[in-house]
Amino acid sequence: MPLKASMQGTTLVIRALDDRIDAAGAIQFKEQMRDLTATPSARVILDLSNVQFLDSSGLGAVVAVMKLLAPQRKLELAGLTPTVEKVFRLTRMDTVFTIHAGVDQGLRQVG
Repeated sequence: MPLKASMQGTTLVIRALDDRIDAAGAIQFKEQMRDLTATPSARVILDLSNVQFLDSSGLGAVVAVMKLLAPQRKLELAGLTPTVEKVFRLTRMDTVFTIHAGVDQGLRQVG
């Protein structure tokens, strides 16, 4: 599960490069996210614009990262594709996460 991280001001932006987060890569995703978020930052935005498929294991991994960052930082999501957005909506996780249309919109908003 390749991830790319960059600092945009005080915000850590992490982009998922694979087109899926599923049972096969969920553990690796969590471990990489833990390593990448060890970098101090005011905010963390996870860019999911490349992800076309997210199963329950992938959703669980994203939630686990959210819990790992709490309460100091919130995990914000950006760029959800229609299929991934539907998973968040059906599981009502769209009420738990701050979701931005894209990274640029997320960076313009304050925490």
